Amino acid sequence: MKIPRHIGGGISAVLRQLGLGTKLRQYEVLEAWPRVVGENIARISTAESIRDGKLFVSVVHSVWRNELIFLKKEIIEKLNKEMNQEIVKDIIFR
Repeated sequence: MKIPRHIGGGISAVLRQLGLGTKLRQYEVLEAWPRVVGENIARISTAESIRDGKLFVSVVHSVWRNELIFLKKEIIEKLNKEMNQEIVKDIIFR
């Protein structure tokens, strides 16, 4: 009996055919947020949604929002490195 070795590749192909590959990668960015930004930032912020390359992040207080704006470029680079492709082009902290 032969066992399929690359079922993940088949699933990826089906997702691409259905146009869901991009949506899945965007969802993975939301899931990766706490891991990528670290425990301290994850405590005060939540990645809520992503549309057209813009990641929308809720922050507990405007002071923290201002601090995160200074880290935006670095966070974008870390997220895209984690995803192995450019998914996040901008972050909107609110």
